[in-house]
Amino acid sequence: NLIGGINSMSVIIKVMDDGPYMVIGDVDLVDMNDKKFQFDESQQIALCRCGKTSSEPFCDGSHITIEYKSRPRAD
Repeated sequence: NLIGGINSMSVIIKVMDDGPYMVIGDVDLVDMNDKKFQFDESQQIALCRCGKTSSEPFCDGSHITIEYKSRPRAD
């Protein structure tokens, strides 16, 4: 089953320029004790990369305020 060119069973983690990791696909996000984080499963998950979010591990847009810069590229 393909949704937008992505196999519905796969998970993609996209590194956004100057922003979060976007997690696309059906995934459970758990802490060190295997307790699930609660989030709207119908949406993509944005995980913080800048370290300044007030809602860890999720992105709250703080990277914009602090002008976080990071644009890694795969080889």
